[in-house]
Amino acid sequence: MRAPLCLLLLVAHAVDMLPLNRRKKQVGTGLGGNCTGCVICSEENGCSTCQQRLFLFIRREGIRQYGKCVHDCPPGYFGVRGQEVNRCRKCGATCESCFSQDFCIQCKRRFYLYKGKCLPTCPPGTAAQQSTRECQEECELGPWGSWSPCTHNGKTCGSAWGLETRVREAGRAGREEAATCQVLSESRQCPIRRPCPGESNPNQKKSGRDRRPRKDRKLDGRGEGRPRPPSPQP
Repeated sequence: MRAPLCLLLLVAHAVDMLPLNRRKKQVGTGLGGNCTGCVICSEENGCSTCQQRLFLFIRREGIRQYGKCVHDCPPGYFGVRGQEVNRCRKCGATCESCFSQDFCIQCKRRFYLYKGKCLPTCPPGTAAQQSTRECQEECELGPWGSWSPCTHNGKTCGSAWGLETRVREAGRAGREEAATCQVLSESRQCPIRRPCPGESNPNQKKSGRDRRPRKDRKLDGRGEGRPRPPSPQP
């Protein structure tokens, strides 16, 4: 009777130790030595469940994978919140970083970003910007505007040659595209022939500048204009 009783006690003790061993695995250090933010963490696979608001990031090492709880997903991944677990999912093959599986923010080398997609070449109507690796909408210029008033040294009056300018802005373009479009302008010389307030007309001929009183005129050799001598008295 003693042998079966001892065996029964050993089995009962082993069953009691199982939850303790499980709890030790849940709070173990894991493969990377960090189970911060984990609810369940094992030495073999790291975190499998994270605290609320944290994302579960699965890092693969060969045939093994290791879980880690992070506040923000690393570059090349985006966060997806679920009812049970928030996970980090990998971006597309051409995305360096992304907002979702279908919307890239930055592309890898040899690709250009256009409306959330990473393309090997920019589509028609766009130009590749090497500095930003983006496809920029080409500007469609509108008609020329009217000529500005002719000015010289900031004045629109006087008698001088001035300049008048007109501009040509982007026609059909969105607000963001129009902000980067180059505005064309051209200038040409123009004559200013308009008196300023308080000044005489520069075009008016001074017809009376050589006129002098009759008494100041020089007399010609025939004596015209000379006063006649008085008549002799009878």
